Amino acid sequence: MSASMVRRPTEDAAVAAASSSSWPDFCLTRLMAALITANRAGDRHGVNLCAHRVVRIAEGVEDSC
Repeated sequence: MSASMVRRPTEDAAVAAASSSSWPDFCLTRLMAALITANRAGDRHGVNLCAHRVVRIAEGVEDSC
């Protein structure tokens, strides 16, 4: 039996706001630390956002600090 994910009421709003707004300039090391923290906390959306930001910086689409 698999457990379904319980979503918090403000989670969708927070993810939408973080996805649509511009992020402050993060150093890649801080962003990787946030990725690890989100992964350890089981925050799938946080992992997704951080991982996509890391890839965008690595591809040169965005600047890192």
